[in-house]
Amino acid sequence: MAEHLHGEPVNQDFLSIKAISKRLLLISQPNSYRIAPYLSAAQQMGLQVMIASRGEHSLTTEVNQGLNIDLDDPESALGAILEEARLRPFAGIIGSDDSTVELAAHAAHRLGLPHNPPQAARLTRRKDLSRAHLMLAGCPVPIHCLIDIRKPLDWQLAGLPWPCVIKPVNMAASRGVIRVNNEDEFRSACERIAPIIADSTDEFEGSHVLVEDYIDGIEVAYEGYLHAGDLHTLTVFDKPDPLTGPYFEETIYVTPSQLDADTLNLIKRRVQQACTAFGLRTGPVHAELRVNAVDAWILEVASRTIGGDCARTLDDGTSKSLEQLTVSLAIGELAQPRPVERSRGVMMIPIRQAGLLRRVEGILAAQKVPHIEKIDITISEGHELIPLPEGNQYLGFIFAQAETADEVTDALRAAHAKLNFVTVPIIRLETA
Repeated sequence: MAEHLHGEPVNQDFLSIKAISKRLLLISQPNSYRIAPYLSAAQQMGLQVMIASRGEHSLTTEVNQGLNIDLDDPESALGAILEEARLRPFAGIIGSDDSTVELAAHAAHRLGLPHNPPQAARLTRRKDLSRAHLMLAGCPVPIHCLIDIRKPLDWQLAGLPWPCVIKPVNMAASRGVIRVNNEDEFRSACERIAPIIADSTDEFEGSHVLVEDYIDGIEVAYEGYLHAGDLHTLTVFDKPDPLTGPYFEETIYVTPSQLDADTLNLIKRRVQQACTAFGLRTGPVHAELRVNAVDAWILEVASRTIGGDCARTLDDGTSKSLEQLTVSLAIGELAQPRPVERSRGVMMIPIRQAGLLRRVEGILAAQKVPHIEKIDITISEGHELIPLPEGNQYLGFIFAQAETADEVTDALRAAHAKLNFVTVPIIRLETA
């Protein structure tokens, strides 16, 4: 199957030209929160959708037509996608998450559909490859190195900057990301990260961590899209809560940004520089940057939309939802969005107490806080709660809208303060 990954695009002349009610392929992890928004967006655009995902523990086929693929075996997964396309073609292909964008790029390349180069997609999902590539291209990224946690740490510690940040090379949602200030903290962090990355199907990803210089400054999130290689800004989110560690818990995003025009222009230039260095050409772009007096430092550039349910903050500010925009790019029919006008914000409700969730109190009181639009609790009662750095989920999302960013931020904090998450400890029995 290697020729599938590296061969020339498949000639689509063999595909039936009888018209096709246009069909979109969405490649996604099972039960991804992005499945429902993409389904809704595509259906509103008159597209049929097939979801390609692993079959085990997946509800995909219960809600939509599904294609069972092995996401851990990209060659066989690509073969299954190409065979399905021979039976009935696709108008576009989307990888919903970091783990599926590379496979989507390979499939779209073979089928002659709008796509990013597969190697560019790979760079966006591997933090170590991304850092090294961007540094060689002259982009401002933290000084960094790789550590093999299977080997003795003594010689690998030499010359590390303090403080520094340790992170897995391929995980999202701040999972496994730890700031350390000295050698003792470094050793403890490596011991803590080891079981987090141990389940990786890739031996390298399961044994190596990225270590990088801690960059002081404010953090922002950039949301945009590429069309023919040109970057277009949708919005920049401010993060009013300080992200100084030891764990990097994402909480409040507020848009539009209150930064001055020169700083916003610098942020866009740096993201465009990174996209060009990667070779990205089309589709959504989500980036995270640290901004200080020296520069706008690139922490992440992903070829996907913003995580969680945060895309909902853009729904009222654009003519199309973020997912509809992404679908339109995937099928080569660009929809023109409008910029966000009123201040809008979201709080990703953090998990701060481990245990079994029994109930959530105070939701009605929180909903009555001025400027609060909606509160979504996305983790059900009886679910195990795992805080950072081991966890990778949020309890839910709080949405607000007001005239000013300060009003939005205050409303989100006030609503969160009224919520009480009741948990009970989990007792694990030792087995012989």
